Amino acid sequence: MSSSSSLLQNRLTSVARTRFISYPTPFNPYKLDAIFSSSVLSLSSKRKQSRKLFKVRSAVAPVETTAEFDEMVSGTQRKYYMLGGKGGVGKTSCAASLAVKFANNGHPTLVVSTDPAHSLSDSFAQDLIGGTLVPVEGPLSPLFALEINPEKEREEFRDVSQKNGGTGVKDFMDGMGLGMLADQLGELKLGELLDTPPPGLDEAIAISKVIQFLESQEYNMFTRIVFDTAPTGHTLRLLSLPDFLDASIGKILKLRQKISSATSAIKNVFGQEESRQDASDKLEKLRERMIKVRELFRDTNSTEFVIVTIPTVMAISESSRLRASLTKENVPVKRLIVNQILPPSASDCKFCAMKRKDQTRAIDMIQNDPELSSLLLVQAPLVDVEIRGVPALQFLGDMIWK
Repeated sequence: MSSSSSLLQNRLTSVARTRFISYPTPFNPYKLDAIFSSSVLSLSSKRKQSRKLFKVRSAVAPVETTAEFDEMVSGTQRKYYMLGGKGGVGKTSCAASLAVKFANNGHPTLVVSTDPAHSLSDSFAQDLIGGTLVPVEGPLSPLFALEINPEKEREEFRDVSQKNGGTGVKDFMDGMGLGMLADQLGELKLGELLDTPPPGLDEAIAISKVIQFLESQEYNMFTRIVFDTAPTGHTLRLLSLPDFLDASIGKILKLRQKISSATSAIKNVFGQEESRQDASDKLEKLRERMIKVRELFRDTNSTEFVIVTIPTVMAISESSRLRASLTKENVPVKRLIVNQILPPSASDCKFCAMKRKDQTRAIDMIQNDPELSSLLLVQAPLVDVEIRGVPALQFLGDMIWK
């Protein structure tokens, strides 16, 4: 083993011996205050014997780039970081390592996955499935993870859509904060029309979570919230959904206003005036919430979208299209993470030499691309093992977020 590899292994062994936080169990999401105040005081004096050390036999040397992490960690306004890009480029590892980095720098942090795949659980080597806040063991400040489970939500959707002639759908959508839409479509036999989940349900669930982050007191404890988004297409639907719902609700409200005078006599006869007005009020409230989410996505002071890619022509081309779409949606983007970079080497096999040549061409594409060239370019090195668990994520984060 080379001296640099030995140095790396010694560093990782030291990281793996970091003291771990003992969180109280069972976890109660309504007692975050107590957990936050007690977790920092309950650092274990002994390393957990059952935890395996994270070891890397060798890794490439980090490329000398900076993500300007000092600015990311010191600011008080920018709270939300969304990481997205093509599938398979390492978004989850980058998002999880950023969350660990924030937590280790004094920020109570929440990392949220809106990806239908359960990659966040794999990254932390911890079961995070279930759609509830789960404490992550290891970082110096409280770190919680929330992995939205679309399959579970779909099953619930199928179940409720078959109950009570479709009224269960309204109950389900009420729980998501979107029940007002069901109110407006009650005459259309939702049980039949929505027997299977509609397209965009995953994004609607994610939007409902974002609304909770904005409005629920329990989430005010977090000073950083990191989103691990689904692949590009899902992410763009997520970002455009508030506009779509705002426009749709606006049309419904205008239609209601036009027909209200013509149907007032009928409403009075059947005593439905109050309930229908209540439905309109709920729609208006939902519209206001959608506007808040849209403003959050576009607020350069509180939100930043980080594009993650790899140095291939296909990935760079998709990243360029993603940046163009984000610009169209007015979503702020500042950083581009290029993952899995091979370093220069004095001795190369033929395969490595060809691979490095391809990567160099891809990096040149970025520098000449009108959508990407203005972004802060951060090159993340390739390592020879999977990044799993907090010690590994801390190691990766120290290389990327600096």
